[in-house]
Amino acid sequence: MTTILFELGTEELPPKNLKTLRDALKHSVQTLLNDQNIGFDDIRAFAAPRRLALIITGVGEFQPDRIETKKGPSVKAAFDESGQLTRAGQGFLQGLNAAGRNLSAEDLGRIADKKGEYIAYDLTIKGEKITDLMPTILQKSLDDLPIAKRMRSGNDRHEFVRPVQWVVLMSDDAVIEATIQGHKTGNQSRGHRYHSPDFFVIDHADHYENLLKNHQVIADFDQRQADILAQVKTLADEVNGAAIIPQELLDEVTALVDLPVSLRASFEERFLSVPQEALISTMQADQKYFCLTDQAGKLMPHFIFISNINSKDPAEVIAGNEKVVRPRLSDAEFFFLQDQKQPLFELSNHLKTQVFQDKLGTLWEKSERVANLAAFIANQMDADTDAAHRAGLLSKCDLASTLVGEFPELQGVAGTYYARLNQEPDAVADAIEEQYLPKFSGDQLPATDVGTALALADRLDTLVGIFGIGEIPSGSKDPFSLRRASIGILRILIEKRLHLSLPDLVKKALMGYGDKLENVDETLTEVMAFINARYRAMYSEQGVAVDTIQAVQAVQTDVPMDFDERIQAVTAFRALPQAGILAENNKRVANILAKADTVQGAVDPQNLIEPAEQALYEAIESAKASVQPLNDDGDYQGVLTTLVSLSEPLTQFFDHVMVNADDETLKRNRLVLLNQVRGLFLSVADIGLLQQ
Repeated sequence: MTTILFELGTEELPPKNLKTLRDALKHSVQTLLNDQNIGFDDIRAFAAPRRLALIITGVGEFQPDRIETKKGPSVKAAFDESGQLTRAGQGFLQGLNAAGRNLSAEDLGRIADKKGEYIAYDLTIKGEKITDLMPTILQKSLDDLPIAKRMRSGNDRHEFVRPVQWVVLMSDDAVIEATIQGHKTGNQSRGHRYHSPDFFVIDHADHYENLLKNHQVIADFDQRQADILAQVKTLADEVNGAAIIPQELLDEVTALVDLPVSLRASFEERFLSVPQEALISTMQADQKYFCLTDQAGKLMPHFIFISNINSKDPAEVIAGNEKVVRPRLSDAEFFFLQDQKQPLFELSNHLKTQVFQDKLGTLWEKSERVANLAAFIANQMDADTDAAHRAGLLSKCDLASTLVGEFPELQGVAGTYYARLNQEPDAVADAIEEQYLPKFSGDQLPATDVGTALALADRLDTLVGIFGIGEIPSGSKDPFSLRRASIGILRILIEKRLHLSLPDLVKKALMGYGDKLENVDETLTEVMAFINARYRAMYSEQGVAVDTIQAVQAVQTDVPMDFDERIQAVTAFRALPQAGILAENNKRVANILAKADTVQGAVDPQNLIEPAEQALYEAIESAKASVQPLNDDGDYQGVLTTLVSLSEPLTQFFDHVMVNADDETLKRNRLVLLNQVRGLFLSVADIGLLQQ
């Protein structure tokens, strides 16, 4: 068993894609090895700024031999009446012997399928030498990497994400001769670009990782990342701080260095008067720094950066980074101070000339609509309507600020800072930032009532407006992120436990547009259908079964919080031992009623002649009395638990009673009885849609 080493040496690979390239290369090679029936013990992938590499251990010398059945003509066509091979049979035998075999008719076997019986021969295919197969496998894997735009280098016709400089391919201590990406394979690699730039010989594939460490390269991406995290924590602890480490930034920094050396630097405390989100944004995005906060989450005047050089004079490196970051922080400070020369509300004048959407007017017009809608929603929530209206008017003002112009990701955040500086009420200031929550799946929701009202109003206004002008999302096209907005609306109403009617909110939002929108009724229908369709995606992501969602959707509740409570009730019901038979019987009831004429009215006890239907009637009457108060309280789980009592009587009814009796009076009475059963369950969900 041998170890195979492959290393592709390149110019600096794109840092934001390095981890993806590593994982894709490993997965592709692993898949191709399995497809070729090549066994191995383990495969490790390495990725550093100038290399992608694989070490495959426990590899044999040859593929296992395999048996391949060669199928010939039918037996009838292969032999004549005397049992001798016909011309067709001889042709098949000659084809087998063309490779130096000496087979006769007696060596041939037979196989059969639906069409008949055929002559055949089990051919043993010798496994190929694995070192002969590896170059093709590796080249195909490189060709299949997810690279959006490939490039050529000089006259080389081979394309890759960056110019290739060298290729290593070895089996233990021997080079596997091949040409990959236009380069002949060898056993020489390079170390750190500055600390160890020359080629060095890899004496054995097993020594690859340690040899690179000796040449100042930590080839293992995960190991480099772990080293960075440990170093950053140590430096942060020295000043009693906590580092802000977004995973995306951490991956990018890890991809930028061969030898991570963490250093801590500082900036002037005067910059802390600037919104910390602006400082953090510029230090992360432009400089790839890890910012530090104190125990209260407040930004500290320190940052940590990762150098790719083990400098003899770290102080010089630190001073250089402090010099570089100062102008960027000064820019943020300038924009922040410039915006304060006028009150936040004054920025609304600029909104009157900024278009929200060509057919829907300006951002200022949107602000007015949102303000009125937010006040309406706040009133429904028993929240501060004046604060909600004021927050709506100020909600988009920071879009005209110079700070947001430079840092678009600070919209809402900047408005909150400026509102506080203008002595706006806390409820108003907080709501301006909270209007954008949740920003993504799983994100936090607005914490305040006014912020909740504003977040709902902003999304509803955009949703009905865009639908109203016919710009309905289709396929992957959703430029206004209406799907995300709809899920945000549902999450807020459900998780904030707001018992608000969704159609009422949509209607109020439509009214805000006045005569700007045509076909208001059609828009209402389309918007409601669009939002209701989001339930499936939202609950599926939470692991709720699709048929559970469909069972609740069948009853068409208008209150998302109510929808959620029914989902929880049906999910709990499914765990009960009687759930399966009740679901099946509900489906049977639905099918019977679908074929019947109108079955409204009351059951006539005098026409219940069979003991089983009498027992079912009594169980229904008892259940009605029990579930009425539960339904009134919205205790749907309690309703379904109570209706479990119908399981046995309903089963007995179907076992002993003929619903479609010849006597029309009896038939109608039984249909009415079943209709009452269905009505009881439909007060929660259509249980008959559950697949047990």
